[in-house]
Amino acid sequence: MITPYPSNFNTDLMSNFSSFFASGWEHIVDVKAYDHLLFVMTLCAAFTLAQWKQILVIITAFTIGHSGTLILSTLDMIPANAQLIDMLIPFTIMLTALANVVEYDGFGKFSDTKIKYAIALVFGLIHGLAFASNFKFMLFQDSILMPLFAFNIGIEAGQLFIVLLFMLALWGYTKFIKGTHLKWKVFISGAGFGIAATLFLNAIYGN
Repeated sequence: MITPYPSNFNTDLMSNFSSFFASGWEHIVDVKAYDHLLFVMTLCAAFTLAQWKQILVIITAFTIGHSGTLILSTLDMIPANAQLIDMLIPFTIMLTALANVVEYDGFGKFSDTKIKYAIALVFGLIHGLAFASNFKFMLFQDSILMPLFAFNIGIEAGQLFIVLLFMLALWGYTKFIKGTHLKWKVFISGAGFGIAATLFLNAIYGN
């Protein structure tokens, strides 16, 4: 789902770091971008509170992935197809939800965590397509390096904020309700799959 920019978007403000940072932050925390929020939560559902370092790595891998897409798209090396993007993003959520409940013991040297890192990186490339549709319209001066860096720092900060809220919810669930992480993971993964499947079907048949 390609998230529209707010009606008060002003390209004149995009000449400094803070403006690009704010745009990246708002793109993540905006409730209209709930497909990206859903992906982040589904991705993190596989990890326990004690695995917070792995969560930081996997979120960073996701950011690195869509950073690559932003660069390629800005250089007009990736064609924009809104309908295809609207299909691919929920599809990545569905696959992530399935990956949460699959055992990877048969993959030899590739551990469960490393596979999830790879999933975040590859799917970050796909999610970057939605970010790129707006990023390309921002005005640059001599280079895209500063805007790209600031925009991605804003996205990363937004993602970490969402993850913090998500992990606080997990803490409350395990502390007060005495629920297990397995039940949490299955519930979040199932909910993520169901919502993403609805978005996926809407992208196919709703247009």
